[in-house]
Amino acid sequence: MTVPPTLFSLPDLEEREIVSGFFGKMIHSATMTMAYWTVEKDAMLPEHQHPHEQVLNLLEGEFQLQVDGQTHHLMPGSVFVIPGNTPHSGRALTQCRILDVFQPTRDDYR
Repeated sequence: MTVPPTLFSLPDLEEREIVSGFFGKMIHSATMTMAYWTVEKDAMLPEHQHPHEQVLNLLEGEFQLQVDGQTHHLMPGSVFVIPGNTPHSGRALTQCRILDVFQPTRDDYR
């Protein structure tokens, strides 16, 4: 699928609650999905895995991430690369803003 050059405006994108307390605005290119999350304090991300490589960028707040059984404390500016098919979960220690980039595209987020 080819996507033409496109300008997006985040304030104009529909926001959806994908997991309780995780509100996302999604942008899809031909090969990637970018998920801009606003996460409520104490929101829990249940353990899961998916075939997509994921790059988590913590923009604001504090987030506790568990990847493959190891706990990581993320602060603003933290970037964590999660290989595809790797079990992970998390909890927002404060309200957070996160940018997740997935490759290939997350069709389940369309």
